[in-house]
Amino acid sequence: MEFRCRLGTPSGEIVEGTYVAESEERLRRELEEKGLYVLALRRRGGLGSLSFGQRQGRVRRRDFLVFNQELATLLKAGMPLVQSLDILRQRVADPAFKAVLDTVHDKVKGGTALSDAFAEHGAMFPAVYSASLLAGERSGSLDGVIRRYVGYEKLVGAVRSRTISALIYPAILVAVMTILVGIIVVLVLPAFSDFYSDFDRPLPVLTRAIIGVSDLIIANGWLGALVLLGLVVAGATWGRRPSQRLRFDRWVLGAPVVGPTLAKFYTSQLARMLATLLGGGIPLVQALEIAARSIANRHLAAELDVVRLRVQEGHGFAAALRDRGILADVAVKMVEVGESTGALQDMLNNLSDFYDEEIETEVTRAITLVEPALLVVMGIVIAVVVLGLYLPLFELNAVAGG
Repeated sequence: MEFRCRLGTPSGEIVEGTYVAESEERLRRELEEKGLYVLALRRRGGLGSLSFGQRQGRVRRRDFLVFNQELATLLKAGMPLVQSLDILRQRVADPAFKAVLDTVHDKVKGGTALSDAFAEHGAMFPAVYSASLLAGERSGSLDGVIRRYVGYEKLVGAVRSRTISALIYPAILVAVMTILVGIIVVLVLPAFSDFYSDFDRPLPVLTRAIIGVSDLIIANGWLGALVLLGLVVAGATWGRRPSQRLRFDRWVLGAPVVGPTLAKFYTSQLARMLATLLGGGIPLVQALEIAARSIANRHLAAELDVVRLRVQEGHGFAAALRDRGILADVAVKMVEVGESTGALQDMLNNLSDFYDEEIETEVTRAITLVEPALLVVMGIVIAVVVLGLYLPLFELNAVAGG
């Protein structure tokens, strides 16, 4: 049988390759005897080789954090790893997560490393998590590394939650405006159109325009829905192509208004991730490789891979970042200071905190401007529609009064 393996070398490098063996257990044993760390191992060919976790997607973030907090507490209290996993898997309510923990427990009980047991479930868990576990196993401080990972996830989640919370109210305004306009166009305007059809006077231009738009939407609504659906499907298909996704991600980072904020978000995420990995004892080259696989933006991930190769060749981290131009000058300068003083981890944490504060400030400022703008637009749209509907009645009253 053929297996696709991702391996860690004693020097900290990560290599991938295809190996032939009679069974997974025998291949794993042979690789470990050679001094290699098995980060991921998957049999090639067929759907049966895919793990449960890969089919089901990632577990819920809250359940995962609670599990890791409790695991770190039990390990710090001196409880053996196998017994800790046995206790925690019985307390998990999510069936998918419990099934994975059952598998992890059985593998660890059979002698497999905890990092390898989680890495086998691929996309169900972040790559940075398996790497953190590996660092904890190497250093002998697994509970400390898990606590550091939990702290990283909490900080990233807090920034994400604050951003989403700030966007909720504008989203509600847009939804309300869309619903109101839809009700007016579909229900109110046709009634006025029938009422005005008996008028022996020509309707005002504004009224004719509004009624014409209403008739057009009602008559061709199904066609518009099909076109919209087609655009969504075409966009999704286009986005699945790696080259197009890479081009779109590059465009997003340079887009006006949102581009600079997204660049700061990815920079903060990258800095926090690297600081967490470096704090766990992962070498910089391996940390960059893991970060490149974990960053959602494909363009940034590709550039990070180039930076990793430059660092592996002996170039400085800050110099490689400056050559690629993927981070702002202030970020590169902070990395350079941390690298020259031997405090790269602390400087990366400071960089992440700095950008987190800037992101929150920019989002708050944008929402402060967007909310009144949406209210004004909503008021103008409704006022124009109401004025167009009642304008013939005003003219009729003026004629009757004259």
